[in-house]
Amino acid sequence: MKHLDITIPLTSATYDELDDTQRNLVDKARAMTRQSYAPYSKFHVGAAILLDNGEIITGANQENVAYPSGICAERTAAFYAHARYPEAKFKAIAIAAHDTSGNEVVMPISPCGACRQVLLEYEQLAGADVQVLLAGADEVYILPSVHSIMPLAFVDFD
Repeated sequence: MKHLDITIPLTSATYDELDDTQRNLVDKARAMTRQSYAPYSKFHVGAAILLDNGEIITGANQENVAYPSGICAERTAAFYAHARYPEAKFKAIAIAAHDTSGNEVVMPISPCGACRQVLLEYEQLAGADVQVLLAGADEVYILPSVHSIMPLAFVDFD
């Protein structure tokens, strides 16, 4: 038996340290938290996806009393992006959230497992890394790819 460690490449940055494209994505994700429909959890999440055609597609979580019929912000944005621009490839995604008190989360949040799997498939479809920006109130985590937040992911082996 041998022990293996998995490490995740992550850069922590302030908002001011982001480049213009990253700041724009974070701004759009933060704005989308106000479009969230979260009457049950009161946890509002926004996402913004940059496509290789220059378009930015946004989404917000949408809850439903018939749990688990709701959908996360990341999948809302991803599914709409691919439906609207099926030939475009994902380049980056930013995710932001407001907590149950309406304040921006202090620490960056990460996508749930279902969203990670969906985003990983779009990363595979792009044939290139999709940068992930996880925004907190004072800190943004920058990850080089979706795969970096799901290192033991199930992938299509065809």
